[in-house]
Amino acid sequence: MSVTEVFNKYEPKKENLLLILHDIQDSIGSRSIDETTLKKVAEYLDMSLSQVYGVVSFYTMYSTKPRGKYIIRICQSPTCHLMGSKSLLEHLKETLKIDVNETTSDKMFTLETSSCLGVCSEAPAMMINDTVYGNLTEEKVNSVLEKLRSNHENN
Repeated sequence: MSVTEVFNKYEPKKENLLLILHDIQDSIGSRSIDETTLKKVAEYLDMSLSQVYGVVSFYTMYSTKPRGKYIIRICQSPTCHLMGSKSLLEHLKETLKIDVNETTSDKMFTLETSSCLGVCSEAPAMMINDTVYGNLTEEKVNSVLEKLRSNHENN
């Protein structure tokens, strides 16, 4: 979907900013929003670039830096932390050979943290794109990664 097609879905009202940004980011292969696109959004909504950029930089769901096909967010809430999310984060860093806010060389995975995913009963948890995985162990994390790699290779 092009930026123009996204704009056609929404009235040029400031309250549509988050929806517009989501649709644009989801439609771009890099899963990010570049400065040129941010300027178009600002113009469309009659906002300043700094206002739009302020929103994009405030919410962790948006990125101005290209990301992988799968965005892995490890929950860092107190509950997840107590249940072992820190060691799972270290395991992911080692397994993927990247640090937080980095993307694998094959552009498949980006590793991020989240202050809370809202699934404390399933701690420790992570979200990959829109899917939440809970009650994690290193083995479960490895299984999810292998499944995603397998799906990627078969598509």
